[in-house]
Amino acid sequence: MVQTLIHRGPDEDGLWAEDGVALGMRRLSIIDVATGHQPMFNEDNSIAVVFNGEIYNYVELRDELKAAGHRFRTDHSDTEVIVHLYEQYGDGFLDRLNGMFAIALWDRPRRRMLLARDRAGIKPLYFASLGNVIAFASEPKALLIHPQISREPDPVAIHSYFTLKNIPAPHSAFKAIRQLRAGELLVHQDGKFETRRWWRINFREDETITERDAAAHIRSLLEDSVRLQMRSDVPVGAYLSGGVDSSSVVALMSGLGARNVKTFTLVYGDNLPNKDSDRAFARQVSSMYETEHHEQLVRFEDVQENLDAILGAFDEPFSGVISTFFLTSLIAKHVKVALSGDGADELFGSYLSHRMAQPLDAALKNPELLDQPGPTGPLVGYEGEWRSLRRLIGRGDEAARRMGLFFADDDAKRSLYTPAMLEAIGNNSTEADLRALYSECGSPDPLNRALFVDFETLLPDQVLPFVDRLSMAHSVEVRPPFLDHRLIEYVATLPGRMKIKQGRVKSILKDAVANLLPPGLVDRPKEGFVMPINQWLLEQLKAYVLDALSPARLQRHDMLDAQAVAQLLMRYYVGETGLAARIWNLVSFQMWWERYVMRT
Repeated sequence: MVQTLIHRGPDEDGLWAEDGVALGMRRLSIIDVATGHQPMFNEDNSIAVVFNGEIYNYVELRDELKAAGHRFRTDHSDTEVIVHLYEQYGDGFLDRLNGMFAIALWDRPRRRMLLARDRAGIKPLYFASLGNVIAFASEPKALLIHPQISREPDPVAIHSYFTLKNIPAPHSAFKAIRQLRAGELLVHQDGKFETRRWWRINFREDETITERDAAAHIRSLLEDSVRLQMRSDVPVGAYLSGGVDSSSVVALMSGLGARNVKTFTLVYGDNLPNKDSDRAFARQVSSMYETEHHEQLVRFEDVQENLDAILGAFDEPFSGVISTFFLTSLIAKHVKVALSGDGADELFGSYLSHRMAQPLDAALKNPELLDQPGPTGPLVGYEGEWRSLRRLIGRGDEAARRMGLFFADDDAKRSLYTPAMLEAIGNNSTEADLRALYSECGSPDPLNRALFVDFETLLPDQVLPFVDRLSMAHSVEVRPPFLDHRLIEYVATLPGRMKIKQGRVKSILKDAVANLLPPGLVDRPKEGFVMPINQWLLEQLKAYVLDALSPARLQRHDMLDAQAVAQLLMRYYVGETGLAARIWNLVSFQMWWERYVMRT
């Protein structure tokens, strides 16, 4: 994990210092391992940069800059490209980058600091403003070392966590620390800072595009993304879950000439349901493309032994997926870089909120559809889900309906709070935040509106952070070809009817890659898989849960009402197993608070 710091004051060990400004960092070496050390400077040392991530198109940019007269000191560092791009294009240098990055750039003549986060938010970037001082890092724990940065929690951000399972940008779990949003730029100059979005997804449907042309262009863009992301001075492997997304990446890697690709699959013990087919399809893809395949078996004992390390990988409360921790522990034994299928769900539509978007829209426009005994007309293809339409429609507007798909809405959360917590959050509402976000989407397409919300929140605030934190815990870099900005921008022009078609999720993507994959994989039946942690909470982790959420431990922060939490636990353990996600959400918060806040 990269750690960087800038401040006005004395020099510190491991930091570069000039004009009262200090920068220092630690970065996983992937490109130009020998000479690509940071900070990196331009020819006269007037511009300096540190960054976390990778610039995939650095070769093309380097050639372009050399032709324009720039002189490079290193052999092929992607970092050095950044300072010369800034010289050439100013703040517009970001538009030229294809990659994942958190960048800090110091312009000495103008005494100007730029912080920037990549378009999709693949790499994190936190900062704290301390008067005329700004500190920044890729994780809060690096900032909390600073004596002026308080560990006081932010109740409003935590209120959001109890619905979203993560802290949403621009907040952090700490009042003194903020984070840049995906595609955001911060400029710090003359003791002041301002932020703006330098890139944002824009859904504008082009109805003239045919499905055939769309599938062909998606295939072409994805292939070129894989080509660029395979660039590395160290071996590159790939995640292989047995689904369409990761299998497509593996197929394209092989098609681009990669030989003996190392692939990695997570499998579960404890007789967990609906996971055998994942292993079977992953093995089929591995056999088809002759990869060097590895499997990581995870049992309850493994989770129990590593739970503290897993929760410790996040400096904020987090109750999302944790399986990446175990798979990257295996990957780290073989390669430093692995390509993944991350981002495809959020681009093409897969989650319940995506699947419900079109039938909800149809039912709102034609209420008589709900009077039919079963799915009909535009509801065909949504069997098993359409009965929820009445309940969701009854909640109100778009934001209220979306809140109905989370495990805890504002009222449910408030029922667990102490008077002190209720006073601290005031009138803040996660539903109101969602409503404001929907208002910023320019598309009328119901599915694309749902995708917009997830691209702005779920993807950068939960999906990508768990991949980044849990992979970097093992010093593995994960690259997501689906999040190449060219592919993102193109898919945003496609209407929702191409993405989910009569219940077929990611339909246009499946059409694009169908001939790359084994028969049966593309349209394999959707399986209901309960996350292992849910089953373990009910059985093996019961004592752990009851202790973590005991009145004595809850009273330490006076944010959650002990009696209300006890009633929730009783409901869970007498049979309301659907409450598992809420229970894990509370446990994760408690463990975070005791690790990061109580210590003060």
